[in-house]
Amino acid sequence: MPASRIKPTNIDEYIARFSPDVQTILERIRSTIREAAPDAQEVISYNIPAFKLGGILVYFAAFKKHIGFYPPARGDAKLEKAISVYAGEKGNLQFPLDQPIPYDLIERIVKLRIKQNQAKARVP
Repeated sequence: MPASRIKPTNIDEYIARFSPDVQTILERIRSTIREAAPDAQEVISYNIPAFKLGGILVYFAAFKKHIGFYPPARGDAKLEKAISVYAGEKGNLQFPLDQPIPYDLIERIVKLRIKQNQAKARVP
């Protein structure tokens, strides 16, 4: 959990609020997203990190026992099956902090979200 309730103004401030081990995970998630979407803009939305490219691509947040990842991926059956083990109560993804973080799935989700946002942008 964050040490401070002060609202972060950027992702660096958000990440700095956590313990070093969680900071390492959050930075790797950030770099995984950045590699998959190099043109995306980093923002804070709903007081958590987000990446935008033709709309919001993904959000992520640290909690006491897991990393939350939003929105859940839809539209790719193989990916949906792969992430189903991480599905939370409301369909958001929860990556337990006591297990390896599936960075490869995060990359696949981001790439899918890019395609989906691009497709929405082309619809008149």
